[in-house]
Amino acid sequence: MSQDGAQGRYAGRALAGGRYQLRDLLGEGGMASVHLAYDSVLDRQVAIKTLHTELGREQAFRERFRREAQAVAKLTHTNIVSVFDTGEDDLDGMTTPYIVMEYIEGRPLGSVLDEDVRQYGAMPADKALKVTADVLAALEISHEMGLVHRDIKPGNVMMTKRGVVKVMDFGIARAMQSGVTSMTQTGMVVGTPQYLSPEQALGRGVDARSDLYSVGIMLFQLVTGRLPFDADSPLAIAYAHVQEEPVTASSINRALPPAVDALITRALKKNPNERFPSAEAMRTECLRVASSFQVAAPSIVPGAQTSSGAGVGSAVFPPVDQSTPAPSGHVQTPYHPNQPSTPHPYGTPTPSPAYGYPQQGGYQPSTPPPYNITPQHSTAVGSTGGGRNNKPVIIGSIVVSVVAVVGLIVALTLSNGDGDDETAGGGSSSASVSGSPSKAAGYRGPDVSKTIAKDQCEEPQESYNDPDKIRLPDFTFKYIKSVKECAQAAGWQLKIEEVDENTFGEGSVRDQFPPPDTDVDPNDMPEITLKVSTGYPPSS
Repeated sequence: MSQDGAQGRYAGRALAGGRYQLRDLLGEGGMASVHLAYDSVLDRQVAIKTLHTELGREQAFRERFRREAQAVAKLTHTNIVSVFDTGEDDLDGMTTPYIVMEYIEGRPLGSVLDEDVRQYGAMPADKALKVTADVLAALEISHEMGLVHRDIKPGNVMMTKRGVVKVMDFGIARAMQSGVTSMTQTGMVVGTPQYLSPEQALGRGVDARSDLYSVGIMLFQLVTGRLPFDADSPLAIAYAHVQEEPVTASSINRALPPAVDALITRALKKNPNERFPSAEAMRTECLRVASSFQVAAPSIVPGAQTSSGAGVGSAVFPPVDQSTPAPSGHVQTPYHPNQPSTPHPYGTPTPSPAYGYPQQGGYQPSTPPPYNITPQHSTAVGSTGGGRNNKPVIIGSIVVSVVAVVGLIVALTLSNGDGDDETAGGGSSSASVSGSPSKAAGYRGPDVSKTIAKDQCEEPQESYNDPDKIRLPDFTFKYIKSVKECAQAAGWQLKIEEVDENTFGEGSVRDQFPPPDTDVDPNDMPEITLKVSTGYPPSS
């Protein structure tokens, strides 16, 4: 159905007894459409997703869809698109399930990536890692509630005009899965082929680690402008996920440091036991890597190839829409980390693969899956998917590690005479700790350069939904002294809780509650709780 046809069909229509009045079509896929709508009861704009599939006729599916939407509605986080309501209504004689969601003024991550590909060749690594960390923050919350997304991809991630990452469509893939078993005549694998985990491709049960694999695929795409596995049929792509090893991202983007390769390699392990154990662990690694290298513009290798899934004939399935690879011969412009992107309208329709794809004949790969329950022992740093010799990289890593340790010891020795000046790099505000030998056992001093300006508290951002409220600033990763000064300037109360953590250094704010961007009443401010790093490694 064309966009014009969809707009003509639904314009002026209403759902839920007239409460939600459908307006402009924001986007459309193979199984769902998203409309801007007006909520006449609460006098606000919302986004409504309607599923226009054969599944809508099945009572079992509609019930599962309703339960999943109720579960997702309990998810509350800055990086998650809020679900307000769900139900079903009659549209054109068909029972149509729908979800009422928060309306996001922004654009899909895929659109942001396309612009970066045109401008730089790929998304700059620091930006990609921060976006990925925000996606993982959303998954961390959903996984804690037992909700696996199952369809993480750029099309399900929104970027607001202010650069806030929003993940949407939680629970929809699982609800879709409930209807698959009864649709034996068309059998489906739920998810988008290019982002499927091996266990999804094999039709096995999935857990949170399946989402982390999909995040790894997405990160690879962000930093290279290409997908690690792509082909002209879903079967060939599924085969590649199960049987083939991806090339290293740095073989396409030479500006990437080994740490990014290692992170992606671990996320894309065929065996779920060898991936990151949780979204929190992967998010921590993304942020650590993002802060560990010098920002550089992408350097794309012309003609670099990714895995094609050529082990399976492309004639088995008809071709599907695929993400457009980085165009050859494009002009790259210098990258500036703080350069803003040009905002696009929310939900600008972009071609995307169908939510599910046909699985004819009950496909099972002819070769057993390439992993066992027992994790394989491998070195993450410097490991590649192309079978190259890792020995030089491993030796180099050892040498670098030895040099780093020697440098740390020398720096700590010199810092013993720094006294109590807490602005001194690597120093401590506590004289009693300054000479402690335990500093050599993993202590990291403060990074006083990460500050927050006082006007962030004195003149905070206004709430999107309520002009009488404000949004809390983001204090995470900022040095606590600047945070205290900011809060003091606005008259806000802080509660400090120390946590042992030596990745980001003493005084780094690790977490805050209420979270960043939470709407609060400035005349009735809550106490803000901050977890602040001690600079020491976690006790075992």
